[in-house]
Amino acid sequence: MSYEEEAEKYYLKTGLRIPFSLIKSVSLIKASAAMANKELNLIDNEIADAIVKVSLMVADGKFNDEIKVDVFQTGSGTGINMNINDIISRHSSEIINKKVHPNDHVNMSQSSNDVIPSAIRIASYMDANEKVLQNLNNLVKRLEEYSEKYKNLIKPGRTHLRDALPVTFGQELYAYYEEFYKDYNDLKYAMGQILEIPLGGTAVGTGINSHEKFSELALKYLKEFSKIDISSPKSLMRPMKLLSDLLLLSSVYKKIAVDLWKIGNDIRLMFSGPNTAIGEIDMDIALAGSSIMPGKINPVTVEAILQASSEIIGLDNANSYISLLGEFELNMGNPSLMYNLSLQSLLLQESLTKLSEVVLPSIKPLEDRMKALALSSPSLITIFSPLIGYENAKELYERVKNGEKLEEVAKSLRLDEETIKRITDLNVLVNPGIPVLKMKDNKQYK
Repeated sequence: MSYEEEAEKYYLKTGLRIPFSLIKSVSLIKASAAMANKELNLIDNEIADAIVKVSLMVADGKFNDEIKVDVFQTGSGTGINMNINDIISRHSSEIINKKVHPNDHVNMSQSSNDVIPSAIRIASYMDANEKVLQNLNNLVKRLEEYSEKYKNLIKPGRTHLRDALPVTFGQELYAYYEEFYKDYNDLKYAMGQILEIPLGGTAVGTGINSHEKFSELALKYLKEFSKIDISSPKSLMRPMKLLSDLLLLSSVYKKIAVDLWKIGNDIRLMFSGPNTAIGEIDMDIALAGSSIMPGKINPVTVEAILQASSEIIGLDNANSYISLLGEFELNMGNPSLMYNLSLQSLLLQESLTKLSEVVLPSIKPLEDRMKALALSSPSLITIFSPLIGYENAKELYERVKNGEKLEEVAKSLRLDEETIKRITDLNVLVNPGIPVLKMKDNKQYK
């Protein structure tokens, strides 16, 4: 009976499967280990070659249906390691018509305790690079493009969901451009922190039962197979017992999710209405939003992104607890951490792609509505504070709040129409400066 068949009784049966990136990474480690053991004359050449051949087949996605173990299993990930050992030994034996043992041959010079922590880091790097990094970069470029497109489109600013001074739609988008650009750099940094792997540490990080040169050679072959610039830390024990570097990656994923939540919610609020709420933008959405209210359109993609972002944030919280599971020389949460990181990367891949390719291009600013709302904000009286003082300006605020136009309020300050027009120009108010002081310096007041 194979390991996975015996383990079925003891592991959970949730139906949650091991991410393919981890299967691929473990398989590449098996190929690299066989190459190193062969070079060190520790294994029969024919057996080693068969192990390498089958391992690379597993890494290409073959025999996926033979991966049986559940995500929720032993915390070391021994179930994953042994499931793959069994697959490789079984098919290697078939190729050379010779017994290839899952432990004595496929797992030679290794332990689940160094293989799985190494594979998780390689798999997480692959997922971050292939699913998140490029899509995040695409979003950064799209935000920069749209911030330039709408740089002169004036709309009301809001703080605490209350009327504030005007801004441009481009300024709002540029702020998000800068933030997601920071996220991009943070992600690159976090990816660089998970490149030290403990392969060769075997059971407790000391390297017992592996050749003195195994770690160096296996790492060399693994770099060739994975095309990732991995390295070996001075302490092989550290990445086995501590998952803090992977927790950093999870935290960056959470940070990106928080920013996605923020921009998504802002877009959702701007789209609220059309007649009873903010209604500053329309969106080109062909999907019916209601099964009972004809014609109603909802921000469905944005809401999907908000849900995904919430899930990513929650997974990061789970990852924090998982990282606490490590007692002494080994962490006990490897499989679930890998599953969570993989799910986070998938959710980010979809959310980033949909935001840049579906949501942003579908936005249609309602320019007249934006301008009218910006002109009706009582906070516009802020421009008069340097001239008449904060307390006097508060009285003007109440007048504008109650429906009086800003121009009429300004006339009560004995300002001529040309001056009023100049200092209440919204194009002036979205840039640095003190309009009334410029007016005063030029003696444009009575």
